[in-house]
Amino acid sequence: FFVVAGVAQSACASQERIFRCGNLYTNLDKTSEAGCEPVPVDRISVVQSPLAPAKPVQGPSTGSRSGSNKSVARVSGPEQRQKDAESRQILEAEWRKARTRLQELQAEYNHGEPERLGTERNNPQKYLDRVAALKSSIICTEADLTGIRRELARMGVAAQP
Repeated sequence: FFVVAGVAQSACASQERIFRCGNLYTNLDKTSEAGCEPVPVDRISVVQSPLAPAKPVQGPSTGSRSGSNKSVARVSGPEQRQKDAESRQILEAEWRKARTRLQELQAEYNHGEPERLGTERNNPQKYLDRVAALKSSIICTEADLTGIRRELARMGVAAQP
C-alpha cells in the first residue's frame, strides 16, 4: 500500500504546473502577465488521443476522377440558358441602379464642393465629414460598377458606359 501511494505521489509531483491565461492553457509560468493564473492540479484531465493512421500521399491523377462529383446535379441546356438569362437581367438591373446612384452622388459631390446644408454652416467639420463620406461612396460605387462590368463581360454582354 505504501509503495502505491509513493508512486502516485511522485507522479503528481512530477507534473508541471498549468497556467490559464484567458482561453490559453500553457505550462509556461505567465503569472506575471495580467489575467494568468495557475490551474489547480485536481481540475486537469489529460486525454490521450489515438494516433490517426497516416493517409497515403496521392500522386498526380492520370485518369478521370472516380465519383468525386456525384453530388453535383447536371442542368439541361434550356435550363442553363434560362439561368444565364436571369443572371444577365439581374446584373443589368444592378448596373442601371449603380449607375444612377453614381450620377446622384457625383451631382451632390459637385466636384468636391457640395452645397452646404443648414447644420453645416456653423460646423465646418460636419461639412468636411460629409464631403469625405460622399467621396468614399463615389469610389465604392465606381468599384461596384467595375465589378458588374467585369461580370457582364464574362457573360458576353457589353455594359453601356
